[in-house]
Parts: sequence; structure tokens; C-alpha cells
Amino acid sequence: MQPEVVFLGFIVPAEGLKPDPEKIRAISEWPAPTSIKEVRSFHGLASFYRRFIQNFSSIMGPITESLKKDGFEWSHFAQKAFERVKALMTEAPVLALPDFEKLFVVECDASHVGIGAVLSQDGRSIEFFSEKLTDSRRRYSTYDLEFYALVRAIRHWQHYLAYCEFAVYSDHQALRYLHSQKKLSNQHAKWSFFLNEFNFSLKYKSGQSNTVADALSRRCKMLSVMSTQVTGFEELKNQYSSDSYFSKIIADLQGSLQAGNLPYRLHEDYLFKGNQLCILEGSLREQIIGELHGNGLGGHFGRDKTLAMVADRYYWPKMHRDVERLVKRCSTCLFGKGSAQNTGLYVPLLEPDAPWIHLSMDFVLGLPKIAKGFDSIFVVVYQFSKMAHFIPCFKTSDATHIAELFFCEVVRLHGIPTSIVSDRDVKFMGHFWRTLWRKFGTELKYSSTCHPQTDGQTEVVNRSLGNMLRCLIQNNPKTWDLVIPQAEFAYNNSVNRSIKKTPFEVAYGLKPQHVLDLVPLPQEARVSNEGELFAYHIRKIHEEVKAALKASNAEYSFTANQHRRKQEFEEGDQVLVHLRQERFPKGTYHKLKSRKFGPCKVIKKISSNAYLIELPPELQISPIFNVLDLYPFDGCDGTASNIDAQI
Repeated sequence: MQPEVVFLGFIVPAEGLKPDPEKIRAISEWPAPTSIKEVRSFHGLASFYRRFIQNFSSIMGPITESLKKDGFEWSHFAQKAFERVKALMTEAPVLALPDFEKLFVVECDASHVGIGAVLSQDGRSIEFFSEKLTDSRRRYSTYDLEFYALVRAIRHWQHYLAYCEFAVYSDHQALRYLHSQKKLSNQHAKWSFFLNEFNFSLKYKSGQSNTVADALSRRCKMLSVMSTQVTGFEELKNQYSSDSYFSKIIADLQGSLQAGNLPYRLHEDYLFKGNQLCILEGSLREQIIGELHGNGLGGHFGRDKTLAMVADRYYWPKMHRDVERLVKRCSTCLFGKGSAQNTGLYVPLLEPDAPWIHLSMDFVLGLPKIAKGFDSIFVVVYQFSKMAHFIPCFKTSDATHIAELFFCEVVRLHGIPTSIVSDRDVKFMGHFWRTLWRKFGTELKYSSTCHPQTDGQTEVVNRSLGNMLRCLIQNNPKTWDLVIPQAEFAYNNSVNRSIKKTPFEVAYGLKPQHVLDLVPLPQEARVSNEGELFAYHIRKIHEEVKAALKASNAEYSFTANQHRRKQEFEEGDQVLVHLRQERFPKGTYHKLKSRKFGPCKVIKKISSNAYLIELPPELQISPIFNVLDLYPFDGCDGTASNIDAQI
């Protein structure tokens, strides 16, 4: 029995179908055409075996173009296609023979370059089909392209599919509702009428699963786009053998018996991993990342989204590192994006040794204006005892009036403090306020602009005061001044979480009488009136408070620093500065302003979390910044605009 039969230009062995070696030899030895007649002869012979070559129409595209011109013109691209077709003919696979007792499967796909389809049974390919799209069909919508690919594939294989049931797989979900559409255009109606003659089930298969047909169109599209946009792209396939990473893969594909199990494939001599084009080490990788990140239709997305776009089309080792490096150095992203940081460890204020020495102050603004004209509250909090005073005032009060209130309501009760912590309100930054406290020898400490955490103690009291006022005034918002004394007493008579005692007890050594304290305490429960015992009692309370403050600060520091990282700068370092909206004069900020500007020089390190920055004189804002608003500047790709332009 003969192992194989020669029939009409094909060899029919037991395992399938393959081209006649004599015809293949004639193709491989065909000289370069010198006339249109010779081109037509080669085109006709090669087309006879097109079923064995994936994407045949796209590969033959340059040769087909030479037939459309008036005079003969054999271009460089036509010569490359000529050589490519001859090489592929010698590598033609063995196709399975159709078995009409088994189910036929058609997988089709389309792109704006060409369409591709595969006819198979039991996972073995019977025939490949591809077609290069004309200029008019390239303008089809995605739905029309997928519809057209389905019609052309079935029309091409109708002699196999006419009188049997078969399955069609497409990666376009809308085609599943092909038979349920009520309104059809003339073109769609014509195609639907043709498909009604066949008995098939249409199933959705994602592009990742529909790899064979998907590769026929998408690989061709990728190579077509790359060849037009990248100068010298054709040399890429000649450099794989010299690359330290991909040369081993090429060797395995060409000589290993396990080549079929590898995820890599050669397509027109270009190496693909699935549908990802393998890119050699060099400037092309950076060009690809830059194009997808910011050029053309890129939106300057972050590392993960840029990596997803690059990995969807290309492959090379350590891609994650290369994408992260380029995105990190993108000048547009550096200045145009404001990202939250967790820099700067928690640094608590020093624990005071006694009450009435260190205090902080702030204002509660935005309250309803009452009959007396008050619309704000001046809040004073002592750091040791946590005792607070709530003083009604005017929003428009200047430093002189605030100083009068402070002396009347605070100094007359507790004396001159050693230090005062406040924000950078204009009342506290004025010449009068600074000169007044310098005369008294009181140290003024200011929080960084737009960083209220420095004066966190007063901010917490402000929040508690707001909650109390909302509960006490009920439906009478313009009577808040009447409940201020009640709110102050209630706050100072409540146990503070940090010191584990009430502010009254820490400051005076005893708890004040409450409305419920109608029955006098037993004699042994009262504090001794003898001076020495009372002094000992006060010292003991103060020691307990200092220990409680130290423990509370340590516990809070440990908890807060778990989610923060240490970031320090030295004098002379170059940094980018994050300008928050609050720093700009009113009416000069808009949402499309650059989020950061620089580079700027660090002039002085005030503390591990606060720095004096060299700013342009025309900016006229506070030059002291918290480390949270400073970003290290290590240079960037491209040219950074000058600071004046950024502002």
C-alpha cells in the first residue's frame, strides 16, 4: 500500500494534506520578476497554496500592489514579500483532511488591516483563509468588519459547510444577536440572507482564547503599524539571534523537539509570545513606553495602567522595571500630578512639666452672627492640663483686640505662658503680636502652612466644641454665646483620653461640684486642707499626668508611624514643592494649575518634618513647608519648564 498519493498538486499522506515538493521547489527557485506578466505567474502559483500560509493576503500585499500600477515597478517591499513567501512555502505545515462525520469549527477575526479565519476539526487546522481589506472596507465599523469576516469565511468554505451543521467562534459579542435584529441595513440584510442558507451556531470566544484567528489579523496589524512608525523596524527580526535573551528562544524554536510546547512563535520572522511582539533591548523599548504613556493618545497614566497597555502588545524581560523608571521620570507627570505621600514620622510636642506654661490657640470661624455681633470663638488650650477656654470674638478682630481678650480672659487667671503654638493666621503673624510676646519673653511657635496637624491638640478641641454646640443650641443657632460657659465647664470636667484625668483635677487638685453633688462627701474622702499634704497631692497628680502624656505620645507615635515612612532632606537638596489651593491668593487658583513646581533648593532644616525652601520672590507665600508637601527631585526626562511658567 502506498503511504501517500500525489493528487492535483498536493501530497495526500495518511496524516493529512501537504503541498507537492516539486511545485514548492519551483516556487523557491523562482527568480525575481522583471515584468507584470512574471509577477502574475508567480502570484497565481503561490495563491494555489495559500491555504497553507497564515495571513497570506497581507504578506502578498506589496506584490499585489505592483500589479495595480500602470508600469512595472518592483519595490523593496515587494522583494521582501517575494522572499518571505518563498520561505514560508518551504515551511508549510501538514493540514488535516476534512472528515464529514465530525463537526467543522470556523474561527474568524478581523482588524482594520485584514481578516483571518481558520477551519478546523478536533483542534487540527484544515485550512487557513485571509484577505487584505480594500480602502473602502477599512472604513467599516468594528461590527461590520467582524460581520464581513464571518460572511467571507463561510462563503470561502461553503463547499465544506453547505449541508452540515458547524460551529462559528468570534471574539465580537454583538454577533451573537445576529438573528434577533429587527432592523437591518441593505448590506446587513444581504449578508443575513446568505447566512440563512447554513445551519450553524454562533458562539463568543474572547480574543485571548481565539488565538489562531486573532493572530492572523492582529499580528499583521501590529507589524504593519510598527513598520510605518519605526524607522528600520525591518532590522528587528535580524537582530534576535544576537540578543542575549531572545537568541536562546530562537535556537529552541528552530532546533528543539519541544518547540511546539513553547509559548513563542515566529510570524514573518518576527518573534511573538502569544500575540505580544518581542522587543530587543535598546531605545525601541523606551520609545514604545513613551508612546503609550504620554504621546499620541496616551493620557499620562501611572505605572500599572501604562504597564498593562505595554504588556498587552509587547513583551520583553524586566518590563515592569523599565515602565516604572520611565513613568517616574516623566516631566509632565512630575509637575502635573499631585500624589498623596505618607512621609514624615509623627513627632509629638514636648511634654510640659507643669500647667499654665505651654498653650495653643486657634479660632472657630463661620458661626451664625448673634445680636452682640460675635461670629467666632477664640479657643485656648493648655498642653499640660488640657484645660480649655472658649472666648466669643469677631472674625474681623485684629491682633490688638485678640491680645486684649487674651489678657482679660487667660492671663488674669493663669499668668504669662512660656510658649504659644498657633497657625499662621494674619493676627498671629503681625508685627504687634510678635513684638508684644517678645517683650514678655514668650516663644511663638507656628504650624506649617496647610498642615494643621502641628497644632493638632487645638484642632481636636475645636471638633469637640462644634459637637457640643450643635447638641446644646438645638434649634436656636443664634444663641450659641449663651451656652459657651456650659460647654467650657463640661469640657474641662470630662476625663481627657491622654492624661486620664479631668482638666479641673489636674489644674486645681480637685473636682468641681456638679449639680448632682447635693450630698457632701464623707470627711475621709475630701482632700486634706493641710498645706503639705495638699502640695504632695498636687505633685502626685502632676507626675501621673506627665507619665500619662508620655505613654499616650509613645502609643500614638507607634500607631501613626506604622503607616508612615521617614523622609528627610538636607540643606542644598533639590525638591519639588506641592502647592495646595490654600496657599494661593483668592481668585488666582484653578484646578488645571500644576500640582507641583520646582526644582527648589532647601535653605534650612527646621526639624525632621519642616523645611525652609527657596521660593521665587513673586510667589509671596510662606516658604516653610512640611515634608508631606516636598518631593525629592532626581531629574526628569525632557526639559522642565522654568518656575515662572509653572506658577
